[in-house]
Amino acid sequence: MQTGLKISAFAVGLAAAFGSAYAVGDALDPAVAPKGTARNDGHGAKYHPAVEEGAAEEGAGKGSELPGGLQVSDGGFTLDLGTERVEAGEPAELRFAVVDEDTSRNVTAFSREHGKELHLIVASNDLATYRHLHPVRSADGTWSAPVELPEAGGYRVFADFTPDVKNAEGVTLGADLAVSGDARPEPLPREQRTVTVDGYEVTLDGALRPGSGSELKLAVEKDGRPVTDLQPYLGAYGHLVALRAGDLAYLHVHPNGEPGDGRTKPGPEVSFTATAPSKGAYRLFLDFRHEGKVRTAAFTVHAGGAAPEKSAPEHGESAGHGH
Repeated sequence: MQTGLKISAFAVGLAAAFGSAYAVGDALDPAVAPKGTARNDGHGAKYHPAVEEGAAEEGAGKGSELPGGLQVSDGGFTLDLGTERVEAGEPAELRFAVVDEDTSRNVTAFSREHGKELHLIVASNDLATYRHLHPVRSADGTWSAPVELPEAGGYRVFADFTPDVKNAEGVTLGADLAVSGDARPEPLPREQRTVTVDGYEVTLDGALRPGSGSELKLAVEKDGRPVTDLQPYLGAYGHLVALRAGDLAYLHVHPNGEPGDGRTKPGPEVSFTATAPSKGAYRLFLDFRHEGKVRTAAFTVHAGGAAPEKSAPEHGESAGHGH
């Protein structure tokens, strides 16, 4: 994962270390963005909803690389998701491994990126639920993370990592997860420039552009006052993930600057540079830490065109939290 224009493929913190496991996560909040709100909170793509709102009309299939997370195998690695189904509203454990296709063995050596060996994201197909988890790795390369998903339906699990080998690049793999229960997909929330998260107001300035880099600025306020003491989270003052509606193509964008570089201030504004791979609707999830807690603000944006009228209203409160 890199800063600036480089978008690599890349989601409740874990408080206990497992026997012989290596603690990869902070024992702190995972980010959660549940149902219809901006809230915190392998072989095969078995099913993906039809790509909506022109997401695949431009940018995809024109000689450019596929966005991250669309494949279970890429770059010589495969995401082996041991947990393929969980129950809605019930605590569960996600277990998975990254397999080296050359040796058929679990990968156990990873480069640390932003303080972690691997980042794990879980998002529902309707983008109403979002989790950024911090799993732990056992000595045999099996990863584990607790999760509780509130709604039934289809989900996508993203593993974002860089193998610890010479000249390795970041890889984002994706696999499907089924959540049992009465599934009632939500419409994508309408585009809205300011959302509220646990009493914080987060405002988005800027636009995604298909095929070209553009700056996105997110400003954080509380009680009507700018927040100027944001705390570092994963080596930055903000962490942004963008998912394309329809196929959940994954973009992982890091801030333009980092704590201690002599020029980046701890708020109220966090700046990112991003490039959308195509026209269409996207959901942005900003994680930020203040007063010791990580919160997630979610936005709907449209690259290369106006928002379609069929989008649902955006609910004010943002997701609970699950970092």
